[in-house]
Amino acid sequence: MSSTPSFWSRNEFLIRRLHSLTGLVPVGAYLCMHLGVNATVAVSPAMFQRLVFQIHALGDLLPLVEWVFIFLPLIFHGVVGLFITRGGLPNTQAYPYDSNFRYTMQRATGMIAFVYIAWHVFHMHGWIHYTPWLDYVAIPLHGGKFAPYNAGSTAAEAMQQSFIVPVIYGIGVLATVYHFANGIFTMGITWGVWISPQAQERAKWASTVFGAVLAVVGLSSIIGLQRMENLDEVRQRENQQYEALVITGDIPAKEHKRAHQRQNEFMEETLNPGFQEASPQVPTDPSDVDPETEPAAQ
Repeated sequence: MSSTPSFWSRNEFLIRRLHSLTGLVPVGAYLCMHLGVNATVAVSPAMFQRLVFQIHALGDLLPLVEWVFIFLPLIFHGVVGLFITRGGLPNTQAYPYDSNFRYTMQRATGMIAFVYIAWHVFHMHGWIHYTPWLDYVAIPLHGGKFAPYNAGSTAAEAMQQSFIVPVIYGIGVLATVYHFANGIFTMGITWGVWISPQAQERAKWASTVFGAVLAVVGLSSIIGLQRMENLDEVRQRENQQYEALVITGDIPAKEHKRAHQRQNEFMEETLNPGFQEASPQVPTDPSDVDPETEPAAQ
């Protein structure tokens, strides 16, 4: 039997420190920005759309930024977190009740957040921006709902598709926010930022207040999307914003980032099996052709 220690055993200290650090930056920083941007939809769908346009003004550089600063750190933090959770055993005998409660909740909310974020990304983005995948997998499974160039209207449609959707989002946001806010408190202890009992008590209350504020910000976007009305008018204004910004060159023209007609067709087919896409009427009698619209002979 080999006595060589595993990769985890050899590098556990470094991995745990990187896991702790990525939870704050960039994952935690992105969470704050993401919830803050989304919360503007409760103020004005037009304001929310302007912020989304600013993000997508990065053009072809955006996927690189997303993968380097969001997706890869998030995947690393989530996977390592699952390994840590698997080896964690809460012990009410060894720890005070409050500390043990936070210990248990940190791991429970981490698992909830892991599942929620995976579902959220599928629900809004379909995981992969690949047309066959979206057409034949994501959209039939009610995913890929979000179109960034029609941000408010498509997000509201996704939120309003069922009463259970905002409930899932509410639970997911609260779990994610608790995991982040409490993680800041425990990270400060791990890294020796607050050592004395007095400093830890102040940090605990500060992280609690911060988490409560961030939770209100996150829930406000869910409520705003759930209550949004006149979605056709909202989409018309989004289209006007898009056309104006394309003309000025502030954003690249990307039709695949607009609300797709295929999503509407799929919903029609689902709700009405007899639905067929309208086809142009072709006159069968040559005399029915308007001579003013008939193409001139070349």
